[in-house]
Amino acid sequence: MPGTTSPLERFNTAPAQDAERALLACLHSPRWALLLAGHRPYPDVASLLAASDEATYDLSPEELAEALSAEALPSLPEDTYTAAHTALNAAHAAYEAKFGHVFVICLDGVPEDEVLDRVLEDIRSRLANDPEDERGVAAEQLRLLARERLAQTLGARGTSRPVTNGPAPGKHDKVPPR
Repeated sequence: MPGTTSPLERFNTAPAQDAERALLACLHSPRWALLLAGHRPYPDVASLLAASDEATYDLSPEELAEALSAEALPSLPEDTYTAAHTALNAAHAAYEAKFGHVFVICLDGVPEDEVLDRVLEDIRSRLANDPEDERGVAAEQLRLLARERLAQTLGARGTSRPVTNGPAPGKHDKVPPR
């Protein structure tokens, strides 16, 4: 439709503060948001997502910790039984005690009926990691989360089911609230 601007065009031309605010909703890292907003305009969504990946890889340990601390816990599907909540709460508590931050996981593309099993399997598996290895895994999950949220914000991809109960959109995130 003539005269209609795309989400990418709106992002590219938005005032810097508005662009940064939109980016912070995807990943709470002020430097990441500043870098991405500062390199506008992007010729296409793929270029923006590539820049997002690169900026995420460059997060310092402190910036990674800040981004992790801002992550919201995802909710489970409504029909999840109580025992599953108990198991996830225990696994989450063990993970947070060991690593000092909440468990993050990107569930993009995981069918709704497999979410619970995937989260339980991944958290249990990742509890075996040493803190340095887990920091790398968590950073990669944050990169995937930021990428999916950014694509969703720009309308580049739809998500089949939201699972966040925090401010950032997406169908992935952390283990359910305690």
